[in-house]
Amino acid sequence: HIFLYKMYIIQEACLGRALIACRLLAATSPSQTQCRTLHSTSQLFNVKETPQMAMEEEVGAFTKLIEAMGFTGPLKYNKWKIKIAALRMYTCCVERINYDEFFEKCSLPDTLNSWFLVAQLHVWMCLVRIRQEGREGKYMCRYIVHSMWEDVEQRSKIMGIDAIHRKESMRAMTETFYAAIFGYDEGILSDDGVLAAALWRNMFNRQCEDPKQLELMVEYVRKQMQFIDALDGEDLLLTGEVNWRPLLEDNAQSILKVPTPTYNDAGL
Repeated sequence: HIFLYKMYIIQEACLGRALIACRLLAATSPSQTQCRTLHSTSQLFNVKETPQMAMEEEVGAFTKLIEAMGFTGPLKYNKWKIKIAALRMYTCCVERINYDEFFEKCSLPDTLNSWFLVAQLHVWMCLVRIRQEGREGKYMCRYIVHSMWEDVEQRSKIMGIDAIHRKESMRAMTETFYAAIFGYDEGILSDDGVLAAALWRNMFNRQCEDPKQLELMVEYVRKQMQFIDALDGEDLLLTGEVNWRPLLEDNAQSILKVPTPTYNDAGL
């Protein structure tokens, strides 16, 4: 998986430059009013910058040296625990999603490729969230992606795809995955139109003619990102447990409402 690892490193570097550019643009440009009240804030999608994280990112010269050589230095948590959590997080992207519902509501054919397009969307959302957890998060991202490719290859074998076609399919899916990541990253940092365009190109494979389907998926991604952004980072690194909000909800904006305490007449 050397090729996949190199692609991941390239994607991380490009994403870093994109985030810097977006922050500079946000600092010099007036804020734009979103077209839907669900997306009226940008704070939920910014990378968390806390004093604790800044302190954790300070590493010694030896760690910088070995990581520059392609190795991983000492981490805050045991590496095997992070690997197990990464596998569990990927499993949550596979076993806790109702793929048949996505196929039906988005008019997708029931194929391995359609399954992969839905799976990669949820994997990407996990990567966005876990990248906020510093060096440990980046290490975990690597094994989430590794688990995904292992699973895709095994599913291809079970379906009886021969080695030659399997290799071609894996290469095509790799290109699709990293192209989708770039598009989704741009979309989540932009307005609904950019995110809808990314979903149309990648998940719908440029074949969606129903704007309601795009609106449904844009709403789904936004609310899902808000939901997992609120999860505790330490719990994610150690357990990898992610629960997903349903595709269809009566009140999708409910997550934006801060729960207020209920008092009785005595003020308790």
